[in-house]
Amino acid sequence: MKKYSVAILGATGAVGQEFLKLIEERNFPFDKLKLLASGRSAGKTIDFMGKSYIVEEATPDSFNDVQIALFAGGSISKTLAPEAAKRGAIVIDNSSAFRMDPEVPLVVPEVNPEAIKNHKGIIANPNCSTIIMVMALKPIYDAVKIKRIVVSTFQAVSGAGKEAIDELTEQVKASVENRPIEANILPSASMPKHYQIAFNLLPHIDVFVEDDYTKEEMKMVHETHKILNDYTIGITATTVRVPVYRSHSESINIEMNDSLSPTEAKQLLANFPGVIVQDDPTEMLYPMPLYTSDRNEVFVGRIRLDKTVPYGLNMWVVGDQIRKGAALNAVQIAEYMIEHNLI
Repeated sequence: MKKYSVAILGATGAVGQEFLKLIEERNFPFDKLKLLASGRSAGKTIDFMGKSYIVEEATPDSFNDVQIALFAGGSISKTLAPEAAKRGAIVIDNSSAFRMDPEVPLVVPEVNPEAIKNHKGIIANPNCSTIIMVMALKPIYDAVKIKRIVVSTFQAVSGAGKEAIDELTEQVKASVENRPIEANILPSASMPKHYQIAFNLLPHIDVFVEDDYTKEEMKMVHETHKILNDYTIGITATTVRVPVYRSHSESINIEMNDSLSPTEAKQLLANFPGVIVQDDPTEMLYPMPLYTSDRNEVFVGRIRLDKTVPYGLNMWVVGDQIRKGAALNAVQIAEYMIEHNLI
């Protein structure tokens, strides 16, 4: 098998580390590996598959002779992704910088792989919550089309970075030990006001934008339209941060254009690649974030009719947002390109 020169930008972060785990787990065909990060992380050593790698500071010239560049995300993507592409690398980017660019494919390989061939050097990974949702929507959309989506997300703190994980842990400890609880990270460290996340829910992810929706909520709207290539679907979202370490959950209500029973929906979902149906109320079987963490699949349960509309379904969807919601989706894009001779 042909092997490729791969660079990982953001190698020291959560998504970068997940890239490495997946490359090893999936026996990804690489012969050269370059680990890149910001200047403050440069010089660190990462041991991977029996070899020690020195993390380098990312610059435009870091991508000379790189064929596949996996970007973990962040504002640096806007600068370095075009530079990497200019040097011949195919960039698969986890940031929001290029998702809505009409020249950049926004891809979930199980959902719209045909978009990949239109790339011009950069391919965008969707938002983690969008990926998890469209994995559950696609087989239903293909069967009966979808008229309207109402989604509420319950997003793990790891989506806000390691600092949010650490703060949740410290807040729980402080509460148990009857110490004062400090909040410095959520909804975002850059915001002027912060709230406790332990034993609490925060209905605020990212900044507020038009009509008092958050940017995270509007990402789910715009990205779903682009991925499904259907701008007629009505979509409204509420995104909530919850005191869970890993795996996002979503309550999704869909109004369809034709009849589809819960039994039929379960069969469609069970046959869709990357989806596992866990739905047996008699056995109290349904997806939960605790048991879907570190799993590659998206889990769907609580599938039932919404009888308030002619053709409605409710479902509960859970997926590991660092795996399928970020690193795995990017690696799968690269694998698809290799399999179809697009690199």
